[in-house]
Amino acid sequence: MNGPQSLSGITVLDLTNVLAGPFCCHQLAHLGAEVIKVEAPGRGDLARQLGADMELNEKLMGISFMAQNAGKRSVTLNLKDPRGKEILKKLVERADVLVENFRPGVMDRLELGYDVLSKVNPGLVYCAISGFGQTGPMKKLPAYDQIVQGLSGIMTITGEEGSGTYRVGYPMADTIGGMTAAFAISSALAGRALGNNDGKGSFIDISMLESVIATMGWVVSNYLVAGKEPTANGNDNFTSSPSGTFRTGDGQINIAANKQEQFEALCLVLDLDHLISDIRFTSRKERLENRAILKGLLENVLRTNMTDHWVEKFNAVGVPAGAVLTVPQALALPQIADRGMMASFENVPGADCDIRVLRTGIKMDGKAPSVDAPPPELGQDNNDILTSLGFSNSEIEILSQEGVL
Repeated sequence: MNGPQSLSGITVLDLTNVLAGPFCCHQLAHLGAEVIKVEAPGRGDLARQLGADMELNEKLMGISFMAQNAGKRSVTLNLKDPRGKEILKKLVERADVLVENFRPGVMDRLELGYDVLSKVNPGLVYCAISGFGQTGPMKKLPAYDQIVQGLSGIMTITGEEGSGTYRVGYPMADTIGGMTAAFAISSALAGRALGNNDGKGSFIDISMLESVIATMGWVVSNYLVAGKEPTANGNDNFTSSPSGTFRTGDGQINIAANKQEQFEALCLVLDLDHLISDIRFTSRKERLENRAILKGLLENVLRTNMTDHWVEKFNAVGVPAGAVLTVPQALALPQIADRGMMASFENVPGADCDIRVLRTGIKMDGKAPSVDAPPPELGQDNNDILTSLGFSNSEIEILSQEGVL
């Protein structure tokens, strides 16, 4: 591994599937934790069968899996078999963290819930990620990213007013839930290291719904404090104008002229200095009330030249501006390449191809945390891990033949 290893020496058992949990453990692995992915025999994480390349899905090395699981080890365990349960308990004895994202109650029914595992290892930090949390009237409802997006209110403030609701175009509820979990786990480990709670572990209950709503502080507070219900504003910033997306000669540009001096500088660049004293635009309040008119006047000039031209001109005078890029264009930015955001792995076992995947958005001491191993094949570490637990080769072979591994 390279880069900062602030979680070096920490062992994490990753019992999660698809995205929220794997994304959480993805962060922990890049920060130096040893992450052991515990998967169901024969099929593993459902994400192994998801992604744009059907051949990789059939190999159980789906792109969706590889995106979040580099640097982890994989062991397969049938947790419904008593022998599988005992093996997990042996792993828990040596672990610092366990992360699961089953529906509430599943681990208890397997007799592997926190009450049981905390007796095996009193220092265990146990993190349960679910759609709605471990308590409350909705706790047993199924939760997928889009369900949470809808229930959080986000879909009603995304898109244009009157055009219907829109989901955010990637699984943001899963991702925010996973990031929230990683933050909570790191905090619990720090508290344990400081001797808080007498060095005991803790039970962390992460609700994807609450995690998402927690990130909506501005719009939620406008409603809670001022009674103003959030609305869909398309690409316009609801707090100021001109701040949003505008048409240029070859595409779109984002402009954030939020301050009075930025609005005035913008007008000067566009040779529209007469707008500065126009009573429709003299203050933030007037500009918000007349934003559609102002947008039309600005776009009349913006359409006369290319996006890159205006980006350079505006940023030079302190008006924040940037092009609206496609995902491939964003990944091609020198800024992304120069900061080590992407990792490359050659001839990945199981996938039989080279891959590039994202690291984290973290830089520590000027370096990007990274892992040195590609995403694991299903059960690739069974022998090594069980041998370390004291099992003989013949015992491992029997467990494999009888479906425990």
